Amino acid sequence: MSEFSDGEVRQEFSLCFHARPVGGRLAAGSESFEVRWVQRVELEGLDIAPTTRLRLDHGFRNEAAPYLG
Repeated sequence: MSEFSDGEVRQEFSLCFHARPVGGRLAAGSESFEVRWVQRVELEGLDIAPTTRLRLDHGFRNEAAPYLG
């Protein structure tokens, strides 16, 4: 959990899904600076949090059970 200087406390989490674009327009929302689709080979060059990298690696192994780390 994170506590901010104003006392607000947040529990951060991430969800990762297998997906592919099928239409529409990709756009950043109010909580994102940038969004984009990337090829798997591009992931190594990106600054990705270690915990997110664990989830991505698990997903690419196509394991039946979710990663709950």
